[in-house]
Amino acid sequence: MKLVRYGERGAEKPGAIDENGALRDLSGVIGDLSGAVLGELETLAALDLSSLPVVAGAPRLGACVGGTGKFMCIGLNYSDHAAEAGMQVPAEPVLFMKATSAICGPNDPIIIPRGSTATDWEVELGVVIGKPGKYIDEADAMTHVAGFCVINDVSERDFQIKHEGQWTKGKSCDNFGQTGPWLVTPDEVDDVQNLKMWLEVNGERMQDGSTATMIYSVAHIVAYLSRFFTLHPGDIISTGTPPGVGMGRTPPRYLKPGDVVRLGIEGLGEQRQEAIADPD
Repeated sequence: MKLVRYGERGAEKPGAIDENGALRDLSGVIGDLSGAVLGELETLAALDLSSLPVVAGAPRLGACVGGTGKFMCIGLNYSDHAAEAGMQVPAEPVLFMKATSAICGPNDPIIIPRGSTATDWEVELGVVIGKPGKYIDEADAMTHVAGFCVINDVSERDFQIKHEGQWTKGKSCDNFGQTGPWLVTPDEVDDVQNLKMWLEVNGERMQDGSTATMIYSVAHIVAYLSRFFTLHPGDIISTGTPPGVGMGRTPPRYLKPGDVVRLGIEGLGEQRQEAIADPD
C-alpha cells in the first residue's frame, strides 16, 4: 500500500493511494498513521479502497507518519559519499538525531535559517518502524519495519561542523526533514537495497545514486540501533545519502531563496520544495 497523511499542518488525516492514483480517505477507518496502527497494516491491506471516499482536489501532503518519537539518522552510510567527503568508511553505523520538530510534509518549503550560508540537500531512504523491539536479531529486523519513504535530510553545514559539539544543530532546523509523499509498505518494494535515488536543484541533477552502495543495510541498521534503545512504532530512520551534496562540490554550492529542489526514490515517490528565507 501507499499510505499518506493529508491536510493542514497539525490536522492531517490518513489516506491511501488507490490503483488509479486517486487519494482515498482513511479517517473513517483509523485515526492517524501512527502508533499501534503501524503494526497492524495488514488490516488496511484487506480494505477495498474503491469503497472509500475520494479526496477532491490536491490537498497538502503532510509527513507520511505521525507521532514520531525518534528521528534517527545514519551518517556516511554510502561508500561513494564517504569518498566524496574525504572520510573513512565507519567501522560501525554513525548515528545522530534530528529533532522531531524538523519533520514536515514532502512539498513543504525548505526554510533557510537566519544567518545560514550553507544550507544543503540530501536525498535519503527513510525507514519507519511498525513493531516495537529491543535487541532485535538482524534476521528478524525487517519484520519490525512498517514501510519506506523519501526523506530530504536538509543540513546547514556551518551549524553542523563549525559551531562545535554534535551535528544536531545543523540538522534540526525547522523544515529540515521533508518526509513522504507516501509510506510504502514492504510488500511493494522488491529489493530495498537496490533502489535508484536522485535529487535536482533548479532542474540540474545533483545526486544520482542507489541504495545498492549503502555500507550498512536496512536490516543491519535496525538491529544495530535496537542494541541501544527500544525502537517504537512511528520512529523514523534516515539511512544516509549518496554523493552529490552541495558541500562536496568544487566550489561548494548551497541553497538560496527561490531555489527549487526535486528528489525521489524508485517506487517511493517524489518531493518538490522551494527554498525560502526564514519568515520569523
